[in-house]
Amino acid sequence: MKQFEYVRPASVAEAVAAAARPGAAYLAAGTNLLDLMKGGVSRPDRLVDITHLDGLDRIERLADGSLRIGALVSNADLAHDAEFARCYPAVAEALLSGASAQLRNAATVGGNLLQRTRCAYFYDTASRCNKREAGSGCDARGGENRTHAVLGWSESCIATHPSDFCVPLVALDAIVEIEGRAGRREIALDDLHRLPGETPARETALEPGDLIVAVRLPPAAREFAAHARYLKVRERTSYAFAVVSAAAALRIENGRIRDVRLALGGVAARPWRARAAEDLLKGATPAKDVFREAARRALADAKPSGDNAFKIELARRIVVRALTLAAAGTPARIPALPASPLASTSGAIHA
Repeated sequence: MKQFEYVRPASVAEAVAAAARPGAAYLAAGTNLLDLMKGGVSRPDRLVDITHLDGLDRIERLADGSLRIGALVSNADLAHDAEFARCYPAVAEALLSGASAQLRNAATVGGNLLQRTRCAYFYDTASRCNKREAGSGCDARGGENRTHAVLGWSESCIATHPSDFCVPLVALDAIVEIEGRAGRREIALDDLHRLPGETPARETALEPGDLIVAVRLPPAAREFAAHARYLKVRERTSYAFAVVSAAAALRIENGRIRDVRLALGGVAARPWRARAAEDLLKGATPAKDVFREAARRALADAKPSGDNAFKIELARRIVVRALTLAAAGTPARIPALPASPLASTSGAIHA
């Protein structure tokens, strides 16, 4: 591992100033970063430790009905917060479907948003990767690519974003609070991650020194609690990243879908909001044929980036399945196998 400078700032402002220098990286739980450093994929000159900063580890219910989640809240603490799981069940289910229990105990909300792709060629320093070294090429294009992107990819990069947590957050219009050199600002989570284009090394809208301090769910996100699911197809149910996933949230009144949110994971370099499908579903009566057409629209622009044409049909089917389960109603318990299409409904009680 490359030698680096270790900095432990006393405030968010000091952290931003310390991380604005070239070659700096923030350190929280390090569940992704330290692996990258050990493998020589990430080689920061300076680590800025934010684990002790005050106020970043709180879950706050705000007066306007929104929920503010500090960037240092652990995935486990958030998922097991009873009120959170009751109000945002698809997000809790997504959290519990990701990683092992040990990693969820350590991993943070902010780090989850910024985890790097799990593309094998990105992790292999002997391979060409435009994310790791701009202009070097993309060995995934002609390599083992069955789990790679089918939406939004470019000739420069076909990697996918690995987060489960981000998929229902994008569906529910989550907001990211950022502290930077120019002060605090907010952006929609849907705008945080960038598609690769010709510059895949630039993965997010963050500027040097920018620190994610919180994620906020708006008041309207709670309106979907009765009909919300996250579903994930993975190569092993116990612990694996999504081949494809979908978050579906419906507001049903008098037998019709009055509002809907739909997003996909495992299909692109960012969580993919399916707005054309949402437009179709608004006002419709929940039914399989309507869900199939919504799935078709959600994947209308999809195309294989290699040996992964099967992912397009798989994604369509997981969208139909997620919408069907959401329409049937959020189960009283989080499934014992969270987000698995094969799961029974026995598991942790929401309320």
